[in-house]
Amino acid sequence: MFILGNFIAALAKIIDIALDVYLWIIIIRAVISWVNPDPYNAIVIFLYRATEPVLAPIRRWLPLRGMPIDLSPLIVILVIFFLKAFLVRSMIQIAGHIG
Repeated sequence: MFILGNFIAALAKIIDIALDVYLWIIIIRAVISWVNPDPYNAIVIFLYRATEPVLAPIRRWLPLRGMPIDLSPLIVILVIFFLKAFLVRSMIQIAGHIG
């Protein structure tokens, strides 16, 4: 059963790294939004395409649509921290019990 434990631990590590990368993508998108970015820049296009599918539903869900500040990146960052604290740690503990 140690193989299953190692598989779950490796999967937890991959999820942890993916969440870290996405966290930084969200942060960079938020910082870039403070300036007036060139909408035709390849990096800006990538950031918008990578984050908009997650941020748009949260914007529709938030009742603060008329505010000048967008709080949806903050909510996504909090969800990422929750997933890292709950999901990844739980997977590592399960892998420890199996292996």
